[in-house]
Amino acid sequence: MTAPTTTATVRVVKNYDKPFWRRVLLSRETAIVVLLIAVAIVSASTVRGFNQPLTLTFLLLDVAPILLIALPMTLIMITGEIDLSVGSMVGLSSVTTGVLVQAGAPFGVAALAALLVGVIGGAINGFLVTVVGLPSLAVTIGTLALFRGLAVGLLGTTAVTSFPVEWTALAKAKIAGTAIPYIIVPFLVLLVIFALLLHFTPFGRGVYAIGLSKDAARFSGVHVERTKFVLFVLAGVVSAFAGIFYTLRFGSARGDNATGLELQVIAAVVLGGVSVFGGRGQLYGVIAAVLLIGTLSSALRLVNVTSDVINIITGTLLVLSVIGASVLAFLQSRRRRPAPTPTVAASAAS
Repeated sequence: MTAPTTTATVRVVKNYDKPFWRRVLLSRETAIVVLLIAVAIVSASTVRGFNQPLTLTFLLLDVAPILLIALPMTLIMITGEIDLSVGSMVGLSSVTTGVLVQAGAPFGVAALAALLVGVIGGAINGFLVTVVGLPSLAVTIGTLALFRGLAVGLLGTTAVTSFPVEWTALAKAKIAGTAIPYIIVPFLVLLVIFALLLHFTPFGRGVYAIGLSKDAARFSGVHVERTKFVLFVLAGVVSAFAGIFYTLRFGSARGDNATGLELQVIAAVVLGGVSVFGGRGQLYGVIAAVLLIGTLSSALRLVNVTSDVINIITGTLLVLSVIGASVLAFLQSRRRRPAPTPTVAASAAS
């Protein structure tokens, strides 16, 4: 008598079926880095005033809030979720800081209260997504309106501009002997923390696993809901920190501060190679994308291009990058041959 034949399926992991150097060099993230370098070189050689130290200072000051918020947003989008409330949280934390300073509270106390507001706002998003089970898109659209409404409701159409001079000066100050503003220091600290968290810890591997398959991640022992909750809280507190910087840099707390900032953050994250479906993305690609958008915008402003045209160019670049990634993935799938399916035959003596 002969036992039935069994078939073993061999799975090829796409990310590791090529040498390491090809996975690094022939990637969307590396393409963004190369494009950033090319745009910077061309701008420095053709745009008058671009290679001045003051241009670099203002460029970094402009993109600093986006750089900060893009860190937790990258992790959130890798899990397949999204947070559209980050821009309104910047505004709410700005207003919180302004209202407390206006009431006579020390700036340090007001800043801590604003950070606490960020933690609470992130926890609300995380609770509704992970415990109640609502889709993050719907939840954060709602909290976007909620946080912005609270910010406008607290101050109305007025603005608070009476902040300690030493703090506003610090927000715009540069590291001695360089054109780099001090805000880059906390950004680099956060970048190291998020890079280690995402790429070198079990928590980060769980983030990728959730984006690839939530159910498979759960069966593998990943705490899916807890991971997402932590990420939303991180997004809230980092957005609040960005709001404090935003307030000090412009010396004004208003309810409409940072309106539309969330779209710039998401555009940079997607342009940097993070999949909108989750499961894929690298922090260095996102950082390069933020700097690319900032460099391009700075160069275009120096040649008197209007903000509307800059938005059109940035949007076109984003659309082309998404289309290019999709076309490349399609071509790679057509070229990849199906893996062989070995057959293991077991026979038994009758």
